[in-house]
Amino acid sequence: MKNITFMHSCNGIRFSEVVDILKTVGMRYHPVEMEEKAFNNSSCVVFAFDGNRLIGFARAISDGVYQAALYDMAVHPDYQGKGIGKTIVERVKEKLSGFNIVLYASPGKEDFYRRLGFSKMLTGMALFQDAVAKKEKGFIE
Repeated sequence: MKNITFMHSCNGIRFSEVVDILKTVGMRYHPVEMEEKAFNNSSCVVFAFDGNRLIGFARAISDGVYQAALYDMAVHPDYQGKGIGKTIVERVKEKLSGFNIVLYASPGKEDFYRRLGFSKMLTGMALFQDAVAKKEKGFIE
């Protein structure tokens, strides 16, 4: 991770690259303008770069007092398994120190978050706009 740098601002981010990474890793994505608005409206953002190449990111929303939710955590497949995702999440956790942080992991990624201190919720509930797709992908019963 010699050339890997991290940024905590949306300044200069090309959100078409955010969409490209979300597509590449198989996560849900929205039009570029919506992704840009979502990241800009978030209370915490972390972007990872290899030189000038965007390789990963995450964002969190928060009430600013004690609750937060982590969203859109993704690392380009060429860079997975190198500690970049862990560093991104640790930076979010640091920024939101003292907050409860919830997230929903992509099916099969739960162990990644367990290793970072997250626990599986037994009472979590969700109301998704695309519930059929979420059920097919294993997010809900």
